[in-house]
Amino acid sequence: MNGTVKRVLAAAIAAPLAFMAYDGLAPAIPAQAQQLQQLPTVADLAEKLSPAVVSIATTQKVAGGVQLQIPDLPPDVPFRDMFEDFFKRQRPGGRPEPRTVNSQGSGFVIDASGIIVTNNHVIEQSEDITVVFTDGTSLKAELVGRDPKTDIAVLRVKPDKPLTAVSFGDSDKLRVGDWVLAIGNPFGLGGSVSLGIVSARNRDINAGPYDDFIQTDAAINKGNSGGPLFNLAGEVVGINTAIYSPSGGSVGIGFSVPAATVRGVVDQLVKYGETRRGWLGVRIQSLTDDLAEGLDLGAKAQGALVAEVTPTGPADKAGLKPRDVIVEFDGKPIRDMKDLPRVVADTPIGKKVTVKVMREGKPVEIQAEVGRLEDGEKLVAATSPEAGPSADTADTLGMKLSIITDVERQRFKIDEGLEGAIVTEVDPNGPAAEKRIEPGDVITEAGQKTVKNPGDVTARVKDAEVAQKKTVLLFVAKGGKQSEMRFIAVKIKKE
Repeated sequence: MNGTVKRVLAAAIAAPLAFMAYDGLAPAIPAQAQQLQQLPTVADLAEKLSPAVVSIATTQKVAGGVQLQIPDLPPDVPFRDMFEDFFKRQRPGGRPEPRTVNSQGSGFVIDASGIIVTNNHVIEQSEDITVVFTDGTSLKAELVGRDPKTDIAVLRVKPDKPLTAVSFGDSDKLRVGDWVLAIGNPFGLGGSVSLGIVSARNRDINAGPYDDFIQTDAAINKGNSGGPLFNLAGEVVGINTAIYSPSGGSVGIGFSVPAATVRGVVDQLVKYGETRRGWLGVRIQSLTDDLAEGLDLGAKAQGALVAEVTPTGPADKAGLKPRDVIVEFDGKPIRDMKDLPRVVADTPIGKKVTVKVMREGKPVEIQAEVGRLEDGEKLVAATSPEAGPSADTADTLGMKLSIITDVERQRFKIDEGLEGAIVTEVDPNGPAAEKRIEPGDVITEAGQKTVKNPGDVTARVKDAEVAQKKTVLLFVAKGGKQSEMRFIAVKIKKE
């Protein structure tokens, strides 16, 4: 390489460096390094919070292994006495001994006097509960109360001195992307800290009627259940409850019950030893676009569709009816079905509230007095079905309908007292099949009118066609079960 080429290359390399220095870009790399060094640490926060987080060890008795029956051996079988002795030694009476199973979870102290919160599934059916603190202290715990619906339980221990306690924060203020800290007892390791963000909110994972989970990517594993999820202010914003994992370990998808749900449940369990939720006395379902059209509500309607009203319940006394769509309860908007149970449950028992509904396409306001859910569940269990009339056969909407004879009732195992038109056959390419209507389903209403016989269904379909509607609204007992009643909007013609 000659001298001229060397000078050209040197100039080419030096030029951009000179430009960077002149333009003030040279210090960029050191500034970035300095910024990285200034990222916040959670070490002080973890050190402060960890004493309030506990490990929970439980023991319970479960049935022994497969019970072995003493065989009936012929008298001349060799070693017959030894075989019989082996089977009898399992336990007097030939029954296997029950096994003691140990399990572990997490929890946290919310009151220095010894009140601890954890998951219900951590302590359920336990005969012995021990709480272990970060300093190694172990205390026996008693169960104050539990709530399977939200998977929350409250324990009490009797410490010699005040405990380190934490408080609940406002989980409603959480935003996707906010930092959160999980502390717990994964795999029995104890005192384990993981950091992550809020990945999503308002998750429904079909765990219970009040699903409203916080999703986080903070590592949550077996044993973390019942442990707290903190915000960076050191407040409990959730209880780590479940994970999604094909492998059984953390894959970055964990779920926490929000503090907004936990706080009220814990207060009631501490005060009463049980929950006292509000109750309206309706069975509801989601409002789809097809159902909205069938109810003359227009497209994109919102609310909770009333499928059934419990006789003598608060809704029945107030005048709510099936097919009403609840759009507001006690001043709180009801955008979809899952909003209503949470709002009603949080309403004080005995409170008189305004319920706004859409009825036959028109807004209606109804005054109702909130009952108690626990009383309502007993009432529903005791309610007996009413009988009705039946007759004829029909073929419509891609399905064959029949009266409910004793033969059909036995064949499809239809609930006693349930009447209407039974579906006996379904065209797999028809509109009924598109909505998953199956043989054995019973249609009790069509076009918002009672079905006394299969011919009523055909008549309602014709009425809808005359009105130039695209769908007809059916009220169907899936599988012939009154506990599975639901509205289904079926297209008059499959597109």
